[in-house]
Amino acid sequence: MSSEPSPGERLAAALRRSPVYVDPSVASALPRAERQRLIAKFRKLPVPVFVILVPLVKGGTWSDDDQLVTVVHAKLKRDGVYITFSDIGDDLRAKEFGGDHQAREAAWAVSFDRSYRDAPVSARLDRIADLMLSGNAEKEYDRLSAEIDKRAAERRPEQRSKDESSLLPGALGAAGAAAAGVAALLLWRHRRSTAVHREGSALLLPRTVFSTARRASEDQLREQAGHEVVAFGELLDETDVPSGERTDALLTTALDAYQAAGKTLDAARGVPDLAGVLVLLDRGRDALASAQSVARGGPEIPHSPLCFFNPLHGDAASKIEWRPIGSRRRLRVHACRDCTRAARAKETPDILMDRRDGRDVPYFEADPTRSVWAETGYGQLREDLVHRILRGDLNRS
Repeated sequence: MSSEPSPGERLAAALRRSPVYVDPSVASALPRAERQRLIAKFRKLPVPVFVILVPLVKGGTWSDDDQLVTVVHAKLKRDGVYITFSDIGDDLRAKEFGGDHQAREAAWAVSFDRSYRDAPVSARLDRIADLMLSGNAEKEYDRLSAEIDKRAAERRPEQRSKDESSLLPGALGAAGAAAAGVAALLLWRHRRSTAVHREGSALLLPRTVFSTARRASEDQLREQAGHEVVAFGELLDETDVPSGERTDALLTTALDAYQAAGKTLDAARGVPDLAGVLVLLDRGRDALASAQSVARGGPEIPHSPLCFFNPLHGDAASKIEWRPIGSRRRLRVHACRDCTRAARAKETPDILMDRRDGRDVPYFEADPTRSVWAETGYGQLREDLVHRILRGDLNRS
């Protein structure tokens, strides 16, 4: 007796019957009449298009769009464009196999276009098709991204924060930078523990970012980081924060972190730099949430960095004692749950590695004169990480 088909096989079978599949639970998102019209329109494209609209739920059958598309493509065994919901809301995402017809850029452009913010799914799919047919999807994506950058820059307060005067003194050697970088993490605080911070959670970097980042290839991580930079720029433009001495300073911190993230993305040479993009965005979003809290009369929300051993792990959940290999000094650092368990079991945590001089080394053991991440511990050794990025310290030779 044959076994039951897997969820991926069932979706592939449905797509063989029709290139647009809509799960019954979200049937109202795309009525049948609209499906037929869109199928006819997509047939005008020089590449097969498959639309898969199913719920993406953490812990469910499908938890993210990349997982869904990868599985269905493998089961269907047909190259082309696959369009799904995003796992960070109801935006649409597109991934193409076996070609490049600017499908990814078309979907992103629609997500960033204010005129389509509340548009029905059918209208957004129409626009994706139009952009692909025109061949101008990438140009439109770049235009909308530039508009977001411009609007965010125009919101910059005139008076810049003077907080850069609190930097740690002294130059550090390679070994000293690694040890001091870990020691500085003693200042880390538990992330998002207050009710006010939970109220501002819509401003924070979505936690699904880290669940996908850990599994991503360098190219996928670059794509994801690019999306998050633009998304934060849009958030900065949309968030209204009344002017005030402290709110202006916090907003300046958020804007500086946003610009530093964009600059890091443009110059990124590998995974450590792309991880730095997410670190900077996390810092910026925390500052923006804090500005909103202050504007409402609440407390300022302290920024809590990500896992020391590998920022792609996401939030640091615990403070642990840890002794680096070759060192007699025991340090207290914040780490994610997995790294905490490894360190307490006397095992090596899953450390972010950096390719230096032909070999992989823990990022914090790289020469700090050549790595701003080693020098600052992703912002924990020194408080001037953002300033250093903006002045051009990334990837120094």
